[in-house]
Amino acid sequence: MKSLSSTTRALVLATSLLAPVILSPVSTAPALAWRIVFDPSNYAQNVLTAARSLEQITHQITSLQNEAQMLINQARNLAGLPFSALQQIQQSVARTQSLLGEAKNIAFDVQQIDRMFQQNYAAIPMSATEQQLVAGARSRWQNTVGGLQDALRVQAGVVGNIDSNRGQISALIGQSQNATGALQAAQAGNQLLAVQSQQLSDLIAVISANGRAGALTEAERSAAAAQGREQRRRFLTPGAGYQAGSARMFNGN
Repeated sequence: MKSLSSTTRALVLATSLLAPVILSPVSTAPALAWRIVFDPSNYAQNVLTAARSLEQITHQITSLQNEAQMLINQARNLAGLPFSALQQIQQSVARTQSLLGEAKNIAFDVQQIDRMFQQNYAAIPMSATEQQLVAGARSRWQNTVGGLQDALRVQAGVVGNIDSNRGQISALIGQSQNATGALQAAQAGNQLLAVQSQQLSDLIAVISANGRAGALTEAERSAAAAQGREQRRRFLTPGAGYQAGSARMFNGN
C-alpha cells in the first residue's frame, strides 16, 4: 500500500508540474484569437479611401505643373527680341536723304522749283540780249547735267544699301526662326517690315531722282525750242544790215 501511495503521489506531482504546460495553450488561445481578427470590408474601405486621396493629390500635382508651364510660356511670350536693326535702317534712310538733299541747282523744294523755272524756263523775253540768251541756255544745260548726276548718285547710294539690307534680313529671319515666344516673333516681323519700308523709300528716291532728271531734260528741250524760235525771228527780222567795221588781225599788224 505504501508503494502504491508513493506511486500515486509521484503521479500527482508530475501531473501538477505538467499542468501549466498543458493549460498554457488553453489560457493563451483567447489572446491569439483577438490579435488575428480581420475585417475585409473595413480594409477595402480604407484602401479605397487611400486610393481616392492619392488620386486627388495626383490631380493637384498635375494642376500645379500645368500652371507652372503656363507661367513659363507666358514669360517666353513676353520676352523681348535681343536684336534691333533700327540703327542700321535709320543710317540707310539718312544716306538716301542726304543724297537727295545734295541735289544741285534745283532741289526737291516746290518754292525753289517755281522760282528757278520762272527765271530760266519761262518764255524767252524778246528784249533779252544775245549774251543773256546764251547765259540762260548754259544755266539750263547745267541744271540738266546736274539732275542726271544727282540721279546717278542716288542710284549708287541705293545700290550700296542692298548689302546692308541683305545682312539685316538674314539676321532678322534667323531671330524669327529662333524666337522663344510670340513677342519675339512679332518684333522680328515688325523689323522685317521696317527694312522693307526702307527699301521702298529707296525705290521712291530713285524714281524721284530719275523723274527730276527727266523733267529737267524736257524743260531744257522746251526752253531751247523757244529760244531757237526767238533767235530765228531776230535773224529774219529786217534790220540795218551789214555794217562795215575795222578789224585787227595778226597781233595788230
